Amino acid sequence: MLHYLTPLHLPYLHDIFQRLYYLPIILAALWYGFRGGLLCSIVVSIAYAPHILFQWGGHLTVEMEKYLEILLYNIVGSVTGLLSQRERERTIELQKTAQGLEESYQKLQIQSEKMMAVEEKLRRAEKLSTLGEMAAVLAHEIRNPLGSIRGTAEILRDDYKPGEPKHEFIEIQIKETERLNRVVEDFLHMARPQPVDMHPCPVQEELEMIVTLTKNDARERKIKLVLQPPTVPVIIKADGEKLRQAFLNIAINALQATPPDGSVIISTSVYKTALCEIRFRDTGPGIDTETLAKIFEPFYTTKPDGTGLGLAITKKIIESHNGTLLVESEPGHGTTVTVRLPMQDTTNGGIS
Repeated sequence: MLHYLTPLHLPYLHDIFQRLYYLPIILAALWYGFRGGLLCSIVVSIAYAPHILFQWGGHLTVEMEKYLEILLYNIVGSVTGLLSQRERERTIELQKTAQGLEESYQKLQIQSEKMMAVEEKLRRAEKLSTLGEMAAVLAHEIRNPLGSIRGTAEILRDDYKPGEPKHEFIEIQIKETERLNRVVEDFLHMARPQPVDMHPCPVQEELEMIVTLTKNDARERKIKLVLQPPTVPVIIKADGEKLRQAFLNIAINALQATPPDGSVIISTSVYKTALCEIRFRDTGPGIDTETLAKIFEPFYTTKPDGTGLGLAITKKIIESHNGTLLVESEPGHGTTVTVRLPMQDTTNGGIS
């Protein structure tokens, strides 16, 4: 329009106008590649040609520069579009390569985590193997003499009245033999594979029994022990006796970690439709990160009179039921122990 509306005696303006055609050609080439640049240059040529033919007369010798300009439009559009298209294709290839590297990195990371988990299991298996040998020796060399010592002490205790110094010493002897016997029993439970007798097990009933067993301890410690009812009845397939042992260990640890006027809350819920989730939350001082990483290791304990086997045995019991045991804690904000166990599939009597 500028060409047609501008008088021919202003040729310098027409020279400017014919240069402006490069803007849409270059932009089309950058945006749409080779086809876009070529198509735009052809449209520009068709739009510019009538001005040369009808206004300037179309003499080849006089208007050679303008015809060459049309040729240059198409060359610029084609070359710029081709370069832009190649750059775009290269960018896509680089993006695919980066995506492939990211996927490879994620796969390597997953494999590395699996290898670390297998390595940890091998270390635990090695420890358990050592424990098994130690437990066999301890059971043979200690339990029988312990029984004799306790039996002799009980006989001697009858010769002294309560309140006499020797009676108190004998009571201490009996209690210490009982404690040593419990240590041996813990070794045996930790080291030897324990057969499980799986039956349908109502989780809430087991937890109610745990509360009954620990409520006196909670009352003496001035701790509020709360068992929250589940929204729906939850039944799992488990060995009730061993499961009670695991729950009791967790509850006792929570009570021992909670200061007076604190609380321990036990709740049950359904996790991802197929798992039963039992949570033990206390308001104790919490556990630091370094200690949290070691609490399941055999013999590791922060208690003066602990053996370091309670949580290790608990974890073994939960894993023998195809479950998981998680501990979340932060210093000053209490600790939450989460047990997840497969629920019983009531449709076919199996495990979901």
